[in-house]
This record gives sequence, structure tokens and C-alpha cells, in this order.
Amino acid sequence: MHILVTNDDGPPSQKSSPYVHSFITELQSAGHTVSVILPDTQRSWIGKAHIVGQAIRPTYFRPGTLYQDDGTTHSRPYSTLSKSQRSQSNGAVGTSSAVEEWILISSTPATCVQLGLHHFFESRGPVDLVVSGPNYGRNTTAVFALSSGTLGGALEAAACGRRAIALSYAFFDRANRPETIRGASRFSVALIEKLAGEEAYWERAQLYSVNVPLVDGVAERKVLWTEMLQNQWKSGSCFQEVEVPEEEDDGAVEQEEQLRRQEVGEEGGEGNEKHVRHIHKHFRWAPQFKDVHESVEKSAPGNDGWAIRQGYTR
Repeated sequence: MHILVTNDDGPPSQKSSPYVHSFITELQSAGHTVSVILPDTQRSWIGKAHIVGQAIRPTYFRPGTLYQDDGTTHSRPYSTLSKSQRSQSNGAVGTSSAVEEWILISSTPATCVQLGLHHFFESRGPVDLVVSGPNYGRNTTAVFALSSGTLGGALEAAACGRRAIALSYAFFDRANRPETIRGASRFSVALIEKLAGEEAYWERAQLYSVNVPLVDGVAERKVLWTEMLQNQWKSGSCFQEVEVPEEEDDGAVEQEEQLRRQEVGEEGGEGNEKHVRHIHKHFRWAPQFKDVHESVEKSAPGNDGWAIRQGYTR
């Protein structure tokens, strides 16, 4: 199959995107043609958004050693370089087809899918399947899935009439052991091949969300078809207020105005003012994950959150 891969975690990084290189390697080892287009930075929680009002610039990533952060990013594709430039950038001169190169773009997973389907990789033939992921973390229950950039990439593919799978790895610690990741990637490839090879699966859906637990021996564990747990944020805001000096965001005009106010002894509004006076604040994304965990704990067996908690793929 010709498989287009994107994600919302960006290029390989042991800290923020530890699974994508292993997964792509296993797809290639299984004989698939794999075309890769990823956001150039972390884009989690962005859903199916597109960023408008700015030009989208590609860069070109040449993956390095598996499970290490030694890949390199370049401003021009390898095919456009002279022999001397190729030698300098790669250590050896090779044909452009012999050098693996992924596309990175300054946008979202959904945009990656649009550009991957319609503007890159035409010479490789039609895309048979779009896989978004593997996500760094589970995408079970409604509050995770509705915000997920991984789901957003798959949704964009479905909106373009393509078969799509959103793939997420549910970790239970942050050890990122290579053997466990490799086992999850091999199992994911087998599961994707099973889904893609059965026409009956695609008569009922255009998109599948698959969550694989990062546990040893995952291929021997159950695979379940479940409903998505419908839950909500119960604990209030998902943003944390951050105290900052009021002058931190001030430009030269605001700073000058503040000095003049102080000069004449103005202290700001007092008494019963007609209009609200806002307090200057910064905010940091800080979702209440306990809301999700509690919703799973209180739910009846059989939903996606429950399945992953049992160590099952769903």
C-alpha cells in the first residue's frame, strides 16, 4: 500500500515525539510505500484546524538513528543539492532516491494531510490509506478525542474521501523503552493491514481511531471494538493563570503613557465605573486530567477508556 503518515507531535524527539520513527520503519519493513509529512513542531490539542493568513513553508527532514535524536532538518530538498552540497550535508554522495527525506511544514496535521494528498508525493501514485500518529498518549474518551490533532489529521483525510486511521499509543510511564515501542509498532502495522484489507470494515466507516497500550506482549492481548466514553471537563477551567509584571507586555507607547500617569498622580479607575476594568493576565494550558481518569473509573466496562485501562487495544 501507499500510506501517507502524519502526526501532531512533529518530527522524531525522545521528549515529545518518540514513536513516529519506529512506526514508519516497521511500515517500510513490511513492504509498504510510506510518504511522510509532519508539522515542524508540536501541534497537540489543535484538532482539525488550519492556520490561515500566513504562507506555509516546508523544510526537509532526514531521519537519523532509530531511538536517537540525530536526524537533520534542511531548507532545501536533497534532490536540488549539488554533489558537493550533498557530500557536506550527508557525509556521502548518493542518489536522491537513496536518501530518506520527510516533509515538515509550519502548520497543522490537517494541513499536512491536504498538502500530502494534493501537492507532494504525486510520483509515488495514489495514496491508499492515511495514518495520523502514533500519538504520544492515548486518545480515548470524548474530551481527548475532540481536541486531538491526531484525530484531526485523520478527519481531514476522511473529509477528502480517503480511508484514514488515527493511531495513538497509551503509555503508563515515560520510560519509552525501545523494545516496547518496537512491539507496539509491529503490532500496529499488523492491525492496520488487517483493517485495510477487509472491505467490509470500510462499508461502515471512513475513519478508525485505534489506541494501542504501550505494554510488553501487546500482540497477545485482546483487541476490542468499543464505544467512545462521553465525558466532560468537570473541574472548571483548563487554563492556569500566570502572574506577570504588568509592564511585561507593554510597548514603548504604553510604557510612556504609564510614566505620564504616574507623573500627574493618576492611580486608575475608582468608585462605581460604568464599564468593567480588566486585570492583565497570562494563561497556561493546564487541563484537569483527573476529570478524565475519574470519568473512566466511574464508567461501566466496555468503553474505550476502560479498555485501555485493562491493557487492551481498542
